[in-house]
Amino acid sequence: MFPNVRMRRLRENAILRRMVEETELEIEDFIYPIFVDENIKNRMEIPSMPGISRLPIDYLADEGKELEDLGLKAVLLFGIPYCKDEGASSAYDDKGVIQKSIRKLKEETNLLIFADLCMCEYTSHGHCGIVSGNKILNDKTLEIYQKIALSYAKSGVDVVAPSGMMDGQVKAIREILDSNGYEYIPIMAYSAKYSSSLYSPFRDAAESAPKFGDRKTYQMNYSNSREAMREIELDIMEGADIIMVKPSLFYLDIIKMAREKFDLPIAAYNVSGEYSMVKSASMAGYIDEKAVVKELLTSIKRAGADIIISYHAKDYARWIK
Repeated sequence: MFPNVRMRRLRENAILRRMVEETELEIEDFIYPIFVDENIKNRMEIPSMPGISRLPIDYLADEGKELEDLGLKAVLLFGIPYCKDEGASSAYDDKGVIQKSIRKLKEETNLLIFADLCMCEYTSHGHCGIVSGNKILNDKTLEIYQKIALSYAKSGVDVVAPSGMMDGQVKAIREILDSNGYEYIPIMAYSAKYSSSLYSPFRDAAESAPKFGDRKTYQMNYSNSREAMREIELDIMEGADIIMVKPSLFYLDIIKMAREKFDLPIAAYNVSGEYSMVKSASMAGYIDEKAVVKELLTSIKRAGADIIISYHAKDYARWIK
């Protein structure tokens, strides 16, 4: 007790502060999301996400090499297709936007390629599953998820990342991959994905806003934490290799709970709304962007995340290079 114990002793010197630092960000912790658009020929900035653009497939190699030069090792792909229909058929087309993107990056880079597996960008109604009336048909949707997973695997994906929050999605994907000789491909499951107001910029970027209703019948209620542990546990039982909490900053308590309960690697998605709030405030001169970004990313790691998916990753990599 004071005066024998003085906590400030370890804070007096910058070198000593660094030595006793408990949480450290590594560039290998990050996955950088990329939006690939079949409908454009040049980079297209996303107004609601300053600094982030949609890319045509022809730009992917240069983008990938830039990321590698910065030290980043992994990307998460999202696609905007030529055409959409009720069954998301372009999502599992072997010549689809993500499939071509996977092959392109595999040919031109050494990046680890994660591919988001969902239907919302590919459906005419914008929902993450097969629709009948105003209902999302869970089990029919799983059949489409299996087709998408198999198509990604054939294209050379490193990790599949199902994000639709359908019951049984991990089990269905694990079964189809294993039965076709792709048992070595990991699944990063969006296990605790909340129905959040922070996804709006992403929906602009990916053209994935639902045309009716909302996603509250399949994404989680943000009031619930114990339910998140059940969702995560079920995904682990079904064969998930990495579990995810999404969003991150408003859900650090969920990341912490998951870290204390489960031994699997945990990913946290620092989502578009979180990114855009920081960017907008920094552009207005209200905050120091570099300091805030480092602090928020550290908070995610401190809460227990092993992997951070963030639109800040490229900027952060530049700042520390």
